[in-house]
Amino acid sequence: MGVFGRIRASLTRTKQQLVERFEDIVRRADAPEGRSRAVDVETMEALEELLISADVGVAATGRILAAVKGRPRDGMSLRDVVKQEIRAIFAAVGRAPRSAGAPTVMLVVGVNGTGKTTTVGKLANLLKKDGRQPLICAADTFRAAAVEQLEIWADRAGVDMVRAREGADPAAVVFDAIASGKARGRDPILVDTAGRLHTRVNLMGELDKIRRVAAREVPGAPQDVLLVLDATVGQNGLAQAREFMHVAGVNGIVLTKLDGTAKGGVAVAIAHDLDLPIRYVGVGEGIDDLVPFSADEYVDGLFEEKW
Repeated sequence: MGVFGRIRASLTRTKQQLVERFEDIVRRADAPEGRSRAVDVETMEALEELLISADVGVAATGRILAAVKGRPRDGMSLRDVVKQEIRAIFAAVGRAPRSAGAPTVMLVVGVNGTGKTTTVGKLANLLKKDGRQPLICAADTFRAAAVEQLEIWADRAGVDMVRAREGADPAAVVFDAIASGKARGRDPILVDTAGRLHTRVNLMGELDKIRRVAAREVPGAPQDVLLVLDATVGQNGLAQAREFMHVAGVNGIVLTKLDGTAKGGVAVAIAHDLDLPIRYVGVGEGIDDLVPFSADEYVDGLFEEKW
């Protein structure tokens, strides 16, 4: 299976919830007599309920419904209108230009339990396969188990790791990692931060300190601040994301556990409501189970014809 085909496969649980109901809606709207008139109220209500149940979100659902309502008579099928509008949502996401400073510092943040530490290991593995030489920085100095877990992932990926004693200042560990990366020619520096609730002001302030140290050592760093969101928590993840965006300058999302939820439509809500690109998705528990996000594969997988 190709890399992007794994995104389609990871949506199996979501498709199981969608496919029968969506096929009924499509048949009703795209029947010969249906294409010759506006989509009826019953069909619009059924589509709205379907999208909301998949966690597409209220705002994004409203945009999709508006596109369906404005479908030209004898024009595109309802399926194609829905797919086109979701692709447009992903295409409209802003992508801030990244600094050219080197090495690239990738700060990985998120709340506890999202799969943040394993994501760092998987990302290191993915980047190494792409020909880069990543260095992992273990900046979660509060939990010894977190460092040990990260070390296991670093060994699996075959990449170097910088760590410090338990309780050390996380910003100081980041300083050491950047210095080590420069000396060894490693790029990017993947910083695993401690999991924190977005409501904990002191811990969020610690992220700001890490950002300042990185910026002092590398102009424009951290060039990437990736927020790890658990797809199974659905809309609750958006509140987390907004606070991290405000404090940590998040400019990309890693969506984990996409294969473990029936609410995979949350990717659409993230793009529409947060205007943030989804950079990677987790499609399993193995070291190779992190893949770059593809909007086309995602949309085709979510709304493909019944299989």
